[in-house]
Amino acid sequence: MVIISEADAQRLITPALVAAAIRGALIAAADGEGQINPVVVGAGLRPGETFSLKSGAARGPQLVGVKIGSYWPSADAAGLPRHNSTTVLLNPADGRPLCILESGPLNEQRTAAADAIAASVLAREDAQTLAIVGAGRQAAAEVRAITSVRPIRTVLIVARSPERAAALRDRIVTFHAGAVEICGAEEACGRADILVTATSSRAPLFDAAWVRPGAHVASMGSDQLGKQELPPALFSRARLFCDLVDQSTRIGEFQHTQPAARGSITAIGDVLTGRASGRTSADEITVFDSSGLALQDLFIAKALYDANATR
Repeated sequence: MVIISEADAQRLITPALVAAAIRGALIAAADGEGQINPVVVGAGLRPGETFSLKSGAARGPQLVGVKIGSYWPSADAAGLPRHNSTTVLLNPADGRPLCILESGPLNEQRTAAADAIAASVLAREDAQTLAIVGAGRQAAAEVRAITSVRPIRTVLIVARSPERAAALRDRIVTFHAGAVEICGAEEACGRADILVTATSSRAPLFDAAWVRPGAHVASMGSDQLGKQELPPALFSRARLFCDLVDQSTRIGEFQHTQPAARGSITAIGDVLTGRASGRTSADEITVFDSSGLALQDLFIAKALYDANATR
């Protein structure tokens, strides 16, 4: 059994490795090569402490495994991130542990890569203004990934805490040469060509009427029952996409859609392979729900396992 520490994973990881792994996972989820099991959610010892088990398998790359994602609100008091994760690969031949990967920091890159891949086929090619709602650790990763696929000139930050918003701005300016501004949600929605929500909200973060025609909206925070970032009224104005339809409508953002609308939700993997269309007009609003797939973590873990074996 191989153990890949957080430090080793950081040394092995590259943007190209993450992008290739995530693209492969999204396609496998859509074309039937991948199998994703129901998510199991558990609780820690104190209120607010939760963890989820996301597991799956894929025939093509011969993958079997599970990602354990945890959220410990008190961890930041010790200077540690609230979110963490561990990925375990099993040997597909005998079910024994093949690799244990400390994947906490990779989670940010994995989620951001999925949103960037979706934006590459759903956002307008001339999108220049990106708004990010939320100022946690994920937010900077989202900005870095989105700016790699679209010619973003201005980044808008929306956050409840002025201090966290300022800290995020200071971080973004270290890698983004354009303007970085802090503003309110209504202004951000009215200006944004791409709007990304990265929060743990359980209520809509803005009014549907604020979103401008032609915008691309991505939600990545809804991954459990009851979580919600987007106003349901937006869905009737937009074309809807997600990483996996069944999971999105059970625990993702689209759990808040009307049942009759669920047949029109498109898996982004089908867009990537050409089985479905992405954006079809400049004025179309597109919404992508990234609830997070076990296959994404497993594909990245396998890529790192292979890279570790050849170094």
